[in-house]
Amino acid sequence: MSYPRARHLGDGTSEAVLRPATLPPELVFACGGAVHHLATTASTDGDYGLFQWDMAAQPSGPDPHFHRGMSEAFFVLHGSVALFAGDHWTDAGPGDFLYVPPGGIHAFRNTSGSEASMLIVFAPGAPREDYFAELAEIRAAGRNLTNEEWDEVYARHDQVMVNPARLDGYAPPPTVAL
Repeated sequence: MSYPRARHLGDGTSEAVLRPATLPPELVFACGGAVHHLATTASTDGDYGLFQWDMAAQPSGPDPHFHRGMSEAFFVLHGSVALFAGDHWTDAGPGDFLYVPPGGIHAFRNTSGSEASMLIVFAPGAPREDYFAELAEIRAAGRNLTNEEWDEVYARHDQVMVNPARLDGYAPPPTVAL
């Protein structure tokens, strides 16, 4: 493996961007979770997207899915997050990391009954902040989308849902009652 081709041939620039930790999240979910847009596709010129995903104590998280055009990685900051890595669930805690290549089936859930937080990286970058905002709007409005409508949302955002019945032995992780 070699380094990527040079994209900057000058003497260097002062174009670094600092995002202070004191900034509020860009997206707050009705259930109390929040997303901080640390580095969007636009701000990294498509290299990657980095988001801090803060989960409320309520159980939440997507069903099994994969992405055709990007990898995704998770790094747990605090709390406990159930991570599905293609064929099994793992209760991940602070410092645990999961890398999922394009096509890798994965899911995540906060089933602990306590708040949790993790970093999510998408590479190359994709406008996931648009997807997150659309999900929040759908949930906040209490909309019940048809399967066809969900398929259209997912197709626009490189989200290929996987029928759990297709996965050998798949069962969602147990949820702690609140």
